[in-house]
Formats: sequence, C-alpha cells, structure tokens
Amino acid sequence: MEKNIIKIKGVKKGYKEVEVLKGVDLEVEKGSIFSLLGSNGAGKTTLIKIMATLLKADTGSVNIDGFDIEKNSKEVRGLISLTGQYAAIDEILTGRENLQMIARLRHLKYPKQIAEKLIRRFDMSKAADRRVGTYSGGMKRRIDIAMSLVGNPKIIFLDEPTTGLDPEARLEVWKLIKELSNAGTTVFLTTQYLEEAEQLADKIAILHGGKIIALDTVEGLKKMFPPVKVEYVEKQPALEEIFLSIIGKKEEN
Repeated sequence: MEKNIIKIKGVKKGYKEVEVLKGVDLEVEKGSIFSLLGSNGAGKTTLIKIMATLLKADTGSVNIDGFDIEKNSKEVRGLISLTGQYAAIDEILTGRENLQMIARLRHLKYPKQIAEKLIRRFDMSKAADRRVGTYSGGMKRRIDIAMSLVGNPKIIFLDEPTTGLDPEARLEVWKLIKELSNAGTTVFLTTQYLEEAEQLADKIAILHGGKIIALDTVEGLKKMFPPVKVEYVEKQPALEEIFLSIIGKKEEN
C-alpha cells in the first residue's frame, strides 16, 4: 500500500517575470501533519492553490492519492478541502446553517444529519443556532474547519489557520488539528509561527528561494545545527504561559 498521499515533483510557477516556485519536490505521508514553512512571498499559498487545483503549475507534476491533478482534477477535488487564512463563512447564517449549506453545495444527502454530526464532534451545540457574526475568532475558525470536513475529505489544506487568533484560541485550533490527524485525515499546514510547526508537525519542509531547502522531523532539523551551549539560568515563564494561567484562574473564579 502506498504510504505517501501527496507527491510533488519539479513544480514551477511564475507570474509575469517573477518565478515563485523554481522546482519543488516533496512527499507527504497519509494521516500525517505536514507543515510548510517560509517567509512572506515564499510561495506557500501558491503551492497550496496548485495542489487544490485552483492554479496550474507551469511545469512539474502533482499526484494526490494516486490521481494526477491535471488529468483527474474532478476526482482530486472530491478528496480535498481547503481552509484559507481567513474564515470563509457566512456571518449572517447560523453555524448550523453554514454546515448545511456546504453539504448541499457538495450535493450530499441528509445535510441536516451531516451538520448535526459535525456540531457534536466539534462541541458546538451551544453556539450552533446563533449567527456566526456573534462568534469569537476561535469559534469562527472552529466552524470554518468543521465546514472543511463536510464530505469527509482525505486531505485538508490549512493555510495559516491561526493568523490573528489570541493564544487561547490558537491552542484550541492546535487541538482540533491533532484530532483530525488522529482520525486519519492528512493535514497540510502552512504557518509563520515556528512554535506551531514544532508542536504539531510530523514532518516540516522549509520553502526558500522557490525550492524546498530542508525537509525532516523537528529532531532531524535540530541536528543540522551545532550542539547548543549549556548554560544554567533561571527560567522565566513565557508571556503566553502567564496569559493562559491568568485566564484559567479568572474562569475558575
């Protein structure tokens, strides 16, 4: 059985005179969390759009679960889901109505039952019948990811999913991503937060200068650097730890 669900070979893409991707090669294992790191403008979103059949590569090949995206784009779209940097939800509708709408757009049977199942899975029963416009940033991202799972895609592309979220909401999204992987969904994640990749990813690739310049586990990437100098210092809590501790105590009171 083939263990790699995504295979990319020699992908190039340019816009006018600017070559963004200059020959990208990588493979992603089924059921894993794969993180793509890169600076702004490195081509992370361009690569995701190519895999999601929203852009055509100038040269190279992309294979998704055995399907060539050029020859079998329809089949590929049935296997994937894409969640961008900003929640793609209708804020006038309720959470339940958003989920039902996506099920109908995918021409699935029993949209009400599909919505209810996802509402329970994502623990959204209390907020499901409120307008999404009243949701917090973390809850909007939660419903957005839930919408991406309508139709049970094998692969979900998350393009900087925690951009703009507060630390508490970011940890909530991390938990959801881990749960998706544990359930067998392959997660392809782009992020600018190095800590996010370190906490979540089974494999990490670094995109720079239009090419993948490193691809390994966190442990493997760390071995690329000289041994750290050991110093004994008093460890101060990070601001994020302090923030979450204070929030927790506030909720207890």
